Parts: sequence; structure tokens; C-alpha cells
Amino acid sequence: MKTSINKIITIGALVSALMLSACGSVLDEQPRSQFDPTFFTEETGIEGGLTALYAHLRYIYGNGYYLNICETGTDEYTYAQSADGNFKDADFTDAGKLDASTSRSDVLWGQAFTNINTASGIIENGEAAGINDALLAEAYFFRAFDYFLLVQTFGGVPLDLGAGEMEFNTSPVRISVRNTVPEVYAAIFSDLEKAVADLPETPRLTGTVTKNVARLYLAKAYLTYGWWLENPNNIPTYPECTRNGGEANSYFQKAYDTAQQAINNPGPYALQETFYEVNVATNDRNSEIMLYADHDENEKYGNGGNGYGWGNGNSPENFAYWMETWNYTELKATAASGGDINPVQREAVQALGRPWTRMAPIADNFIAGGAWEDAVKDIDSRYDATFTLRYHTNFHKAGISEPYVIGANGMQVGPDEVFFSWVPERDDAAIDYTANGGALGGGELPGRADFVVGVNHISRKKYPINWKLGMYRTDNNGTLGTPNGGSPRPYVIAKFSELYLIGAEAAVKLGKNSDARTLVNVLRARAGKQTFSQNDNTIVAVDNSAAMTAATPSTITIDFILDERMREFWGEGYRWFDLVRTQTWAQKAGTYRIAGNGATDRELQTYTRAIKPEHYLRPIPQGQIDGLELTEAEKDNYQNPAYR
Repeated sequence: MKTSINKIITIGALVSALMLSACGSVLDEQPRSQFDPTFFTEETGIEGGLTALYAHLRYIYGNGYYLNICETGTDEYTYAQSADGNFKDADFTDAGKLDASTSRSDVLWGQAFTNINTASGIIENGEAAGINDALLAEAYFFRAFDYFLLVQTFGGVPLDLGAGEMEFNTSPVRISVRNTVPEVYAAIFSDLEKAVADLPETPRLTGTVTKNVARLYLAKAYLTYGWWLENPNNIPTYPECTRNGGEANSYFQKAYDTAQQAINNPGPYALQETFYEVNVATNDRNSEIMLYADHDENEKYGNGGNGYGWGNGNSPENFAYWMETWNYTELKATAASGGDINPVQREAVQALGRPWTRMAPIADNFIAGGAWEDAVKDIDSRYDATFTLRYHTNFHKAGISEPYVIGANGMQVGPDEVFFSWVPERDDAAIDYTANGGALGGGELPGRADFVVGVNHISRKKYPINWKLGMYRTDNNGTLGTPNGGSPRPYVIAKFSELYLIGAEAAVKLGKNSDARTLVNVLRARAGKQTFSQNDNTIVAVDNSAAMTAATPSTITIDFILDERMREFWGEGYRWFDLVRTQTWAQKAGTYRIAGNGATDRELQTYTRAIKPEHYLRPIPQGQIDGLELTEAEKDNYQNPAYR
């Protein structure tokens, strides 16, 4: 049942898709519209409620509009050529305006409270029924998980849903009082600390939460609260309350200690050997992935009962990757027999998929001084394993029997060969753009058959695709497959690798530079290793680990940590939270450069964002405000100040 606009959120939570992997023991989901209190008095009811908590992840993660609010307006993404108000409003330029009616943080608000209440029902009734502590600990985890998302996004939120603070509620209420940020964090810490104590080291079923999943979120919550207490850039909070900056270091120390404990006691989790292996679809649910919103193309409930044919752009589909995908199908080529064809067609593969052109990466990151500048591209395998940089022909998979098409310099480009590429900034001076190759402004380099564009000309029209989020199917059978649906891949929420960056960030705040450098270099050494190039589709043997660690600065700063987080988690939905936590959003994302909307636009234009301190909190959704039975003054006071 969809979250109501009342203070009390409905007991039920939809359970309509396979939660976990088809291999091994999994959660058994059965469709159920809602739960009543007696459902939670037996172990089968508790397990059903827990299954709902896992299923609710699909209504947040993989939702393209939620990904938008976490990425658009940051230093990673801006709105793209086909964007509507959902994306332009989030950008904080004069293209739109974010307010209580337009903010897509409603995706989070609309799901979290329902599931918080379900978790409270499991805890309250399960304890009374004598349910195993380890099972109940999963509910403690998810209650904290949702509250942590809410407090980072909106500031203080209600702990009382109508029956008392942190109590299970069954009676609709249309009043609400927001707790302060410290009060919400106190509840989060209490729940996560209990989850760490009671959860098992290994998952009870494939993909269920463990001690180390709880440790990751506890460490991150300690870290985030430490920043909030310190408040280095005087960012206001709401509801207004005092904060003791002198306590910040104690939370940074807790974050550091908790992250180290998780790293030193990994349980079933481990870093993959290469960054490519973390993100390639054929290795989904690997040991580095700690939590995910699951989908499976072969399961009846794997997409909320929907098929994976033509996607509707609604949860529980995993359609987030559409947003970061430009319309590469507008590329044109002359066939061997004459006439134009589309050399790169829409295909259900990780490098391509359904293009919506809603979110474009900001060009500054790919040129001198950016996180992906040429010196980084040369030795960091994360660049190849993050972006689709080369576009291979696939017209033959559509039944087109042409032996080749005409590419750059009049050269032939055959099936599965590269027709269009993004090249480093240093190569741009040698490109002849007068050819306007591929009908999208591609240029020519001597001796190359592919049309090329320098990454210093990234535009709202065309840009590197985020390969990591791309779709994957096992049933293409040599054809283009079914590229228009939601992705049947799990959406990754938490990775073991983040523990190293949480620990490093806490170490920087504590003045432990050597420890921070050691932790960062674990991931940088891994990033230097490459055994497969996804853009070239070939096995390679590269080890730039020594060069990567040598390039790590002697003094680790928060800016450097943020760059590393960008390289590790680009476009996955982390960035707005990272910039808000470190209070660097305006500094990092206040201006940006990108080329225009036209097919041949190459010149970068500068845009300014009106990011004010009070924008570090998102607006409470207008539907929630309108549904409260409060006076107009009380409703106004309920809303975060920037959006009244």
C-alpha cells in the first residue's frame, strides 16, 4: 500500500518481487497488500515482514527519479538535452526551481515511513512472541537504514508515527511533530548498535544483512553526525537545535574504529581483484556487494510482477540507467550498398541499453584538473570500467546484412568494430571536426576508422554512458534483445570498498594522515590492475598499482577523498550525500561547464548554480504538508525554511 500523507504510515508494504538471487537459499516473496498486527506474532509472519523490508529497497534504488535527486545538481551530473522539470529543477540553475512540489526526494519520503513502521511492528510483536534476536536484528537494521536516509535528506523527522516514539502504529493520524537531528541520530545509533550485536557474521539467506552491513552503516552514520556536529561551514539545520562541535571528534573516532573493525573482520565480504569485476553484470552479487535491491529476469516476482519488455519508468523497475544514457542511436553511417543506416542500434547490453538523455556528466571532470583528467585516465582502470567510451557497430544483430559501413577517413567499419569514440583531451587538437561524422559532430584522426570527439567537448546531447549501471540479459541470442525494459540486474546499494573510504575520511578528520593514505591506497592499488578492457572487449594484462599509489598525495585532504569517492562510486547515487555531509556542495558544484544541446555543439559554456546553505536540506513533499491537520502557520513551520 502506498504511503499515506498522514503522519502514521500504513502498516503494509508491498511484497511483489523476488528479493534475492536464484542461487542458494533465498527469501520467498508472496504478494501481500498489507499486514495486520497478528501477522507478526509468529516466525513465519516475521519472515514475511522482513521480506517486505528487503522488497522496499526496489521502490527507492533503481528508481531513475531518485537517482536524479542524488546526482543532478552535483559536480558529477547536470540535466541533459531531453530532460524535463524533474532534472532541470534539481540542477539549481535558472533552468528550473526545486521546491516542495517538484523535489523527487518524495520517492524516499513516500517509502521510508511505511517500512519504518513495518520494522517497528516486527520488533515490537516479535520480541513479545520470543522471536530469535538475530532475525529481529534485521528489522532494527532497516529501521535505522531508512531513518539515516531521511535525516540526511530532510533534517529532523518524526520518530512518533502516532503511537509513541519508535512504536508500531495501526491508527491513522493527521498530525505530526518533527524530532531534532540529534534525537533522530540517537535512534539510529541505538538500532544499528543492536543490529551489530545481534546480526550473524554470514547472511541467513543470500543477500540478507549481517554484522558487517550494519557496521558499514553505523560507521557512516557516526561519520555523518560528526560532520553535522562540527558544522565547519555554518550550514543551518531544522528543526533548530544546538550542536556541540566539541563532540565531533568522538564520532569521527567511532567511525574510524567501526570501519577498521569491519575491514579486519570481513566475514563473507572481500574486495574483487579488479574494479571491472566489481561492476560487470556477469559477476553481479559478488563478495564486494553488501546490500542490493534485487531483480532477476527469470523470476515471476523479479520486477514487482511486471515483465522486462517495455519499461514504464516506474518503481519497482530498475530504470535508473536510462537517465545517464544518451541517444547513441542517432549516429548515422553510409552502408556498403549506399543509403544511411544506424550503425549502433539500441541493444540490451551493459554498454548501451535504453537512452533517455536526462542526465549528462559535467565536462570539468574529464579535463585538466578534473577527477578523470588525462593523467588519471592513463593509469586508473576505473575510467574504462565506469564509462562506455567506444561504440561498436551492432547493425548486423538487427538483421542488416551489410558487410560494413563507411566510417572516418572513408574507411570501412565492419560488424562489432568501433564506429564512435570519446578520446582524451590531449588528442583533441589533432581532430578534424569538419567531417561532422556520424551526423553528431564526430571528427577524424589520421589512420582511424572511428569518428571521435574529445572529452573536453562533452555536451548535453552526447556524453560517455555510465557503464556500471547498464542493463544485461542472458536471452539476446545474437540479436539486439529486449533493450527497452527495466534492467533485470540488482541495483547495488552498499559495497565493502566504501569501508576504506569511510575510514580514510574519518582518519583525515582525526589528523591521522598516514592511516588515511594507507586505506585509500588499498583501493588505488586495486584500481591500477586491469585484466579486461570493457571498451575494447579484450583481455589485457596491466598493472599500474605502483604508479597509482605513487601518485597518491603525501597529505590526504577531504578534497582528495571526495575525488576518490567520485572515481569509485561515479553516478551511483552517492554524490549529493557526500557533498552535503562534507558541507562542500556549493564549493564543488556551484559552477560547471558543459557544451550545449545541439548535435554539433562542442564549446563549453559556464553555468552557475544558486546553492544556498539552507538548500542542504531537501523540502518535505508538498503532499505530506497538505495532508496534515494543522493550522496554516503550523504547516509552514513544519516545512524546511528554504521551501516555505
